[in-house]
Amino acid sequence: LAKYPEIKALMGPDPHLKWIVSGMVFMQFLACYLVKDLSWKWIFFWAYAFGGCINHSLTLAIHDISHNVAFGNKQVKWNRWFAVFANLPIGIPYSASFKKYHIDHHRYLGGDNLDVDIPTDFEGWFFCTPLRKLLWLFLQPLFYSLRPLYVNPKAITRMEIFNALIQFSVDLIIYYLWGLKPIVYLIAGSILCMGLHPISGHFIAEHYMFLKGYETYSYYGPLNCLTFNVGYHMEHHDFPSIPGCRLPMVKKIAAEYYDNLPHHQSWIRVLWDFVFDDTIGPYSRVKRLCKLAKES
Repeated sequence: LAKYPEIKALMGPDPHLKWIVSGMVFMQFLACYLVKDLSWKWIFFWAYAFGGCINHSLTLAIHDISHNVAFGNKQVKWNRWFAVFANLPIGIPYSASFKKYHIDHHRYLGGDNLDVDIPTDFEGWFFCTPLRKLLWLFLQPLFYSLRPLYVNPKAITRMEIFNALIQFSVDLIIYYLWGLKPIVYLIAGSILCMGLHPISGHFIAEHYMFLKGYETYSYYGPLNCLTFNVGYHMEHHDFPSIPGCRLPMVKKIAAEYYDNLPHHQSWIRVLWDFVFDDTIGPYSRVKRLCKLAKES
């Protein structure tokens, strides 16, 4: 920032985010109507090939919204409620809990018992062969949802209760209108596309130590177009208040700080290497002891 103060101008809300996310949510509601009479094999096909991609993208929109980039830092509640709205096609309440723990991921990156993005000792010990690592990738949504309850349990917040009530109410409305198949389409898509799927390569690409001494990596491939530029992960951790749409400009302005850092070009290659490289696994993370920051 001292060298490139113009980066400060990139901070602030993304005026297009709310409209893009709203379009994705309503597209999924339309899909719920369209799949209601399909056979089960086509339900799961479209859940993986289409709906799950949108839902995974919505989880990354929720990631952006958790940094208040939909309406700005002065409209925190608008951001929280909009994240609940973005959560609706995912089928399972997620946004409020994500916000609660994602703050710790930025504040205590790699912090033992604080950053719940770090796999547990059991995960590192058990999922150590190619077949087991493949299973771990498939079960990744399960571990991401249950790990916080084991590693760093926190009191349930009022926002989490509202998130669950609204989510399950909308699920019931969809079930009442169109039956069970749209519900399965939404939830199966979320689970499948956060598991063994090309977009899920970002989970591994972001913080797994493919090169010793480097714990965070960016990805500059085409899937950034579907994921709100979550691949620009070094840039995001440096400037979390800059929305994903402007992160490429950070790299362009301060190229000397990013161009020579190791990075990924393919999330599919990341998944392949994770499974078949014996030197990489759930243990391939930097873990450190962090002092708790004083809450303001």
